[in-house]
Amino acid sequence: MKKVLTIAGSDSSGGAGIQADLKAFSAHGVFGMSVITAVTAQNTQGVFAVQDIDVAVIDKQIEAIFDDIAVDAVKIGMVSRTETIKAIAKGLKKYNAQNIVVDPVMISKSGYYLLQPEAVEALISYLLPLASVVTPNIPEAEEISGLRIHSLKDMEEAANFIHQLGPKYVLLKGGHREDDATDILFDGESYQYLSTPRIATQNTHGTGCTLSAAIAANLARGYSAQEAVSRGKEYIHTAIEHSFAIGKGVGPVHHFYNLYKGAGMLNDE
Repeated sequence: MKKVLTIAGSDSSGGAGIQADLKAFSAHGVFGMSVITAVTAQNTQGVFAVQDIDVAVIDKQIEAIFDDIAVDAVKIGMVSRTETIKAIAKGLKKYNAQNIVVDPVMISKSGYYLLQPEAVEALISYLLPLASVVTPNIPEAEEISGLRIHSLKDMEEAANFIHQLGPKYVLLKGGHREDDATDILFDGESYQYLSTPRIATQNTHGTGCTLSAAIAANLARGYSAQEAVSRGKEYIHTAIEHSFAIGKGVGPVHHFYNLYKGAGMLNDE
């Protein structure tokens, strides 16, 4: 059993953050663990409050995991403050953590700033150099690179810029583009284009969290970064295709569709 740690915020509605990560880990057959960086009051309609966890408690959570359990991969999600980011980077370096996936969560779908503006530079300086894979969407890539992104060429330039900040691989997600949803995976030498058909649904709560968690799980299972990303994209595509119309807003994706299908637990079977 591979063990994967998520370092992120808690989503009270269960669609994103720690809850989504643990579901994705379970769906991939790995054992999930968590370091909670913040508690959010949110649902399908938005984020309404955030309580950051004390840095000393974050330190202790990291210490408790690594002192006891071998960690095969780490996914980093919501880290809202500079001091939180520095503590995480220090802890991961101390324990020589491997297979680190950084999802640079900045703004929720409802427009709530989950990463304080003054902490962006800390994320760039302390976490990106540790990343095996970093998974920004277009607005996040624009914030990190300072570039405006409209075309695939723009995505290539931004991916190259971000790669120079230290991560081994950059997966720049193209879902925010109007014409197509092509993602670009860049390893510093070549660009790989990953395209899947757009799915006509508003229920995409937790997609970024889930994809990065799936990539981390596949890295822990021994797949190369390219294969981990490919498998992660296939997984999230299915999860979005069979997402739930839960709540009054943007519903969550279906983390366990393939497992439910195999067990004969689906109403449409």
